[in-house]
Amino acid sequence: MSNHTDEYLERQYLVSSFDVAERIDALLEAAVPPNSPNAALYREMMLTVARMAEADRSRWDAKIMMQTLRELEASFDLLERFKRRRKVTVFGSARTPADNPLYLQAKELGEILARHNLMVITGAGGGIMAAAHEGAGPDSSLGLNIVLPFEQGANATMQARNSHLLTFHFFFLRKLFFVKEADALVLCPGGFGTLDEAWEVLTLVQTGKSPLVPIVLLDVEGGTYWDQCLEFMREEMVDKGYILPEDMDLMRLVRSPQEAGQEIARFYANYHSTRWYGGNFVIRTNHRLTASALQHLNDNFRGICLAGGFSQVQYCPETHKEPEFCNLQRLEFAFNARDLGRLRQLVDFINLEENWEK
Repeated sequence: MSNHTDEYLERQYLVSSFDVAERIDALLEAAVPPNSPNAALYREMMLTVARMAEADRSRWDAKIMMQTLRELEASFDLLERFKRRRKVTVFGSARTPADNPLYLQAKELGEILARHNLMVITGAGGGIMAAAHEGAGPDSSLGLNIVLPFEQGANATMQARNSHLLTFHFFFLRKLFFVKEADALVLCPGGFGTLDEAWEVLTLVQTGKSPLVPIVLLDVEGGTYWDQCLEFMREEMVDKGYILPEDMDLMRLVRSPQEAGQEIARFYANYHSTRWYGGNFVIRTNHRLTASALQHLNDNFRGICLAGGFSQVQYCPETHKEPEFCNLQRLEFAFNARDLGRLRQLVDFINLEENWEK
């Protein structure tokens, strides 16, 4: 598709008895706010639906399209209200009983996160999900429920604050928002669903399809769930060359909710966020790095650069056009977009306080 012009996308209408594209343009002119930067995107969405309507796909295909768009729009609408708050997605078994140490851990984790003004996202079900929401309380909880033939009703906290609850028919949409909205992810022991989320999250971060965030594996003292999982990764994936050794640094194993909270806080000690700009990868930071720290990056991390090295750039209104981030520093380099485990090691380095200018 990317090799074709916009005219290619419209070709089936240009030979029709009436111009569908022209009518879509008229509708958009009435519906879209003037000077919206999204006008071209809305136009392409409507052209896509029009192409599907002209082809008159199967009813099942049409229902998938309708439900997907409807759930996406409802999710964007709700989550827009909380875009200024950092959020932590917590995964774990829906079947963990309330007297289990893992349940108590998840509840305490929710309390710690809410105390630091972090919102807690879960699948809104029972077990670990209910525990994390119970600890966080209704005002700091977001629930992404899934329609299932059994087991998955919304937990008591989400029922008390129904306005913070989304319900999905499709797992793929729900998983999109679990990751899209997360500034950190905490994975507790669980079943197929928990492991599915674990592999998905690691794959998205490892391939750069999702921004780098802390991925915390939480278990009780003496627990073996994540130990055995990590052993499998090392012996069957790292040792056999399926992943890089550095990819193991994308996650951290901790044994208490306090450690989980500290791990998340440590990740954002200096690191703020990232973006691609003009072919360069930009890490926004809260503090400017010292000259010796910058030299260390150029000496030890140049291998993740396609060319050149690392440089610190201050905010420029004409260039960056991000007034909401004008107080942040910028570390720029030509990232190879491949060595994400090594990038996580770089983030760990710039988060050390001794590497900041005072």
